Amino acid sequence: MLLAINAKYVHSSLSVWLLAEAVSAYANNTHDVVIVETTIHQKNVEIAGLVAVHKPDVVGVSTYIWNAGKLPDLLKMVRERLPGVVIVLGGPEASFNTGYWLENGADFVLGGEGEQSFPALLDTLGGGLGCTYVNPGAVSGPAGPGSAVSGPAVSGSAGPAQAGAPVDPYTETYFSALGDRIAYIETSRGCPFSCSFCLSGESTVRFFPIEATKEQLIKLSQSGTRTIKFVDRTFNCETGRACELFEFIIGLNTTCRFHFEVAACLFDDRALELLASAPPGRIQLEVGLQTFHEPALKSSCRHMDIEKAEKNIRILLRNQNIHVHVDLVAGLPYETYEDFQNSFDRAYTIGAHTLQLGFLKLLHGSALRAQADALGMRYSEQPPYEVTSSPWLSAEDIRSLKLAENALRHTNNKSRFLSTLKYVQHVTEMRPFVLFKTIGEAAPNHGLQLPDYAMHLFESLSKMPGVDEPVLREHMICDWLSMVKGVNMPGFLITRDKRRRNVVDTAEKKLQRRINRDEAAVLPSGKGVFADSSDRDPVTGLYRLCFV
Repeated sequence: MLLAINAKYVHSSLSVWLLAEAVSAYANNTHDVVIVETTIHQKNVEIAGLVAVHKPDVVGVSTYIWNAGKLPDLLKMVRERLPGVVIVLGGPEASFNTGYWLENGADFVLGGEGEQSFPALLDTLGGGLGCTYVNPGAVSGPAGPGSAVSGPAVSGSAGPAQAGAPVDPYTETYFSALGDRIAYIETSRGCPFSCSFCLSGESTVRFFPIEATKEQLIKLSQSGTRTIKFVDRTFNCETGRACELFEFIIGLNTTCRFHFEVAACLFDDRALELLASAPPGRIQLEVGLQTFHEPALKSSCRHMDIEKAEKNIRILLRNQNIHVHVDLVAGLPYETYEDFQNSFDRAYTIGAHTLQLGFLKLLHGSALRAQADALGMRYSEQPPYEVTSSPWLSAEDIRSLKLAENALRHTNNKSRFLSTLKYVQHVTEMRPFVLFKTIGEAAPNHGLQLPDYAMHLFESLSKMPGVDEPVLREHMICDWLSMVKGVNMPGFLITRDKRRRNVVDTAEKKLQRRINRDEAAVLPSGKGVFADSSDRDPVTGLYRLCFV
């Protein structure tokens, strides 16, 4: 059995399907393979039941920072239900922390690529071809009591994987299991950069055959999935190849979105011109800026032409056809609280659709983790190993950053209340970071329903200096109509005005169809507005507004 424990239901696992096909392609003996996909939100007892009901001889699990915290207890439960089962772990969490996992449930830990080593291990263990699948939404109870395995775990390794021809994981069974969840594709391995906080650096980039990649893209684009994500660490590290694949994807007859992780400073004029020709919403780019603070970049061995990266991101945004996601990382060495605020403000003013504020994670196997003690950096011992303090950021600084991140995540990064934020920043003249930190302090969102959060947001923003409450309400009404469909407008935003019926009538005549009354409003200024819920921007996801 190959067991995937995904972060969300909408995610799928590429690794288990690659390993299943590798067993078929490279094992000398025949082995029956069952794939089970679950999520971290399922209880361990449910996952253990899904495993035990199949009575596997061997269970292989890919380990990552999002699922590592569940595994010790889960593996114990699996052993209780399946005495004698062999548990094999792979993936970055196990590969770089082998001793811990051999003491906490694993019989074998395989490091590096597994397409060769996993089938070789199965051959040595014996066993008796086929592949079945269990949906990640499936829930099963415990498969019955079992007795714990006594004695020490068996440790071992099948040795490092040798680079073989990549297998094609996209079988009929894969597609029937995928549904409309996010699909992942890998067209290269390795990264030309050597960032000290990452595990992918300092490796030779190996590109997979481009014609085979195109065939896989055609299959994925016709599968029913809505989003296809490339897991290549720096997709555009080889410009000519990246442009060939961009051009191919732009020419596909599909409604799928294609998501890439890129280095913005590597785009040349040809790539930018090509991307400008993409259908709106076809391509999403995730750009890892991390910081604009040069000492932090240097200390992390991150090589980037900052000015060129910023210029290229602005060019990409100018065409309004590509969704651009920019990453920042707080907690890097030599970047103080004030330094990070400057990076945040500069990144925010670029105008990317998503500005993700992440926190430095000191991963097992990373160069920065090995330097942490010498640098005076403190971090959580539990996954995801986030920095808790450093000589440059106090614990209180990080708390403030998390407040800003909370507000950013629940507004800007979900395309919510965008005109409201723009208005408030303009009249208060607050720095972007200060604005989000202030919102995070006054109106934190910890699982609030959207109408409740909107009310808290309105109450906090209306108290800021220079904010005119009727104008604020007008912006929030417009934002609500443009970002929400099928959710009633909260009562505090509804303007009780007899002219609302006239706005609805006008909207129905213009749209040539009936609309819900909640799709139209009279603004405090007296102007009418309605949303065309059939006209959604494929890049921002917002509905078009019409004023009367």
